[in-house]
Amino acid sequence: MTNTVFSAVDIKERIVEVALKQFLAQGIRHMTMMKLVEPLGISTKTVYKYFRSKEELLAECLTVLYTGYFHEFNEIAQNNDNPVNILHLLFRMTLEKDFGMNRDFFHDLNYYYPELQNSAIRRDAENYAGLLIPLVQRGIKEGFFTSDLDPELALKGIVSLYTTITRGEEYRNFSGNPYLLFKNLVEVYIKGMCTPLGLIELDNNPNFNQQ
Repeated sequence: MTNTVFSAVDIKERIVEVALKQFLAQGIRHMTMMKLVEPLGISTKTVYKYFRSKEELLAECLTVLYTGYFHEFNEIAQNNDNPVNILHLLFRMTLEKDFGMNRDFFHDLNYYYPELQNSAIRRDAENYAGLLIPLVQRGIKEGFFTSDLDPELALKGIVSLYTTITRGEEYRNFSGNPYLLFKNLVEVYIKGMCTPLGLIELDNNPNFNQQ
């Protein structure tokens, strides 16, 4: 029988892969290093060779997670649908990830490890800007968004509203449907960016105003 020899890089990648699955399934706050790597059958001593703490491991997991999200969003942004529907879809997908699947994970991340999340978002901020700004520019050119719109400022506005409903102190204890917040803040803002043509597209979009 041939024994498989794993390199240090392989082991580190496997630790991150398994830990991310554990974080997503169980949340973050109550997970220990031992629980995180239990499926691998390795000791915590081995884990500490690669990561000095749970927070350091979580930071690596977030890099993998958000990079995966970017590739997913990039694929959607490249399709031939109109820019209004694409922009709405991308932010609604983000909301579904925050409040749908992995809800415990994102709750813990937002409220107990916000700086780790901020660092992960900052690392990908340039990539997302490079994805979304041309999308808004195309929407202006094709007549879906108003011609006086500043793409960069408009996107900052959407992100600010989205961050408010997902991480803002005033909504921390909101017990209602998060999609209601999305409808009354983010969707209203997107409608304000639109020309009559863009509003028609939104009215014909079955996902718009859906709860």
